[in-house]
Amino acid sequence: MSLIRRPGNRRRALAAFAAVAALAVTATACDSGGGDDTKSDGAKAGASADAADKAKEAKDRLGLPKDLPDDLPTSLEDLDKWRGGAWKNWDKDQWLREAGDFLNPYIKGHWKPERMKKAEDNEKHVAADVQSASGSPATEAEPRPVGAKGVPTPYTRNAAPAGKVFMDTPSGPMVCSGTVVKDPRNPGKSNLVATAGHCVHSGKSGGWLRNISFIPAYNDKGLSPSAVENASPQEVAPYGQFWAKWAQTSNYWIKKGAKSGGGGSQQDFAVLRVEPVNKGGKSLEESVGAAVKVNFKAPTASRIAGVSSYGYPAAAPFNGAKMYRCTDKPGKLTLDPQQPPLYRIGCTMTGGSSGGGWLIKGAGGKPELISVNSIGPVPAKWLAGPRLGSTAKGVFDAISKKYAGAN
Repeated sequence: MSLIRRPGNRRRALAAFAAVAALAVTATACDSGGGDDTKSDGAKAGASADAADKAKEAKDRLGLPKDLPDDLPTSLEDLDKWRGGAWKNWDKDQWLREAGDFLNPYIKGHWKPERMKKAEDNEKHVAADVQSASGSPATEAEPRPVGAKGVPTPYTRNAAPAGKVFMDTPSGPMVCSGTVVKDPRNPGKSNLVATAGHCVHSGKSGGWLRNISFIPAYNDKGLSPSAVENASPQEVAPYGQFWAKWAQTSNYWIKKGAKSGGGGSQQDFAVLRVEPVNKGGKSLEESVGAAVKVNFKAPTASRIAGVSSYGYPAAAPFNGAKMYRCTDKPGKLTLDPQQPPLYRIGCTMTGGSSGGGWLIKGAGGKPELISVNSIGPVPAKWLAGPRLGSTAKGVFDAISKKYAGAN
């Protein structure tokens, strides 16, 4: 059954999900009194207006589409069901897929350390000879493996903008990596995180993933997995946890993205707009104290002396608890001749590093993000990521404009 529904089905699915998400804040619009039939028309009109205002407030706060009906249900029951596990229903007809369909209702306490520990890598595995398998002519030889090195702790001092992205999928909780990036429409107050498209959307075989959350400088001191499970919230999330209010990825990834074989990887890029779980008034960039500029006009691989890739590899021999990086001179990899070649470097980071940023030294010696981890073989020998150009900039601008001046 196709996951791309007709407009009517899309609207019903959106309304159903929106109802679940917005119930808590619209419940107070109900008349829970004793049924006084003597209310004036003015009072009734005021109550209706109040209900409409609360519905609008609910949709705005949760980042819901503006074209949803205002008469959302006013019972807490469905929201309780969602929080109690109804979000685990991945029925294809209800699984939101299209670019404007993203919904991510906040569930308090969802990502506790014990659940984070269960999160597996959300990696796109490919064969070592993926280029030959894709039918594309070979462009460059496979790079030599470069051993991943641990990032010095504390991460808050040495790699504060890098962090972990958690998400729920039909296969269970999974994890990726991400980077706090600058937002020119909210200077100094960015709430944007760059990651891979497959960390937020399943591509051609599925839809948007759920319960997406970001923790910058996760496990700041580099504790062991067992120690993390019993660590204080400050040690696990030194800047706090940030829930995704909106996600944007490329239509190319949505239409062509594949879990294996490299399909869609040349535009495997996404941006999250997040908000702090513990409302403190500060933006993500202000909380972290740093953000990285995204360079959408990065040079070709041959003109880059070296690039460093960051991430939290979770598949063996790694365990997802610590941050690593690989530094190498990039080459290029082509799977779809109609798209810009991927950057490729030697690197032994495994699944879980997906979405982690590729950084070069930019203007004034400041780091700039030119790609994110997308694909790599098993066993891990190299990593490849999209060269960010006009398509990626379109993804970025869409979410940046959506929240321009909102911080």
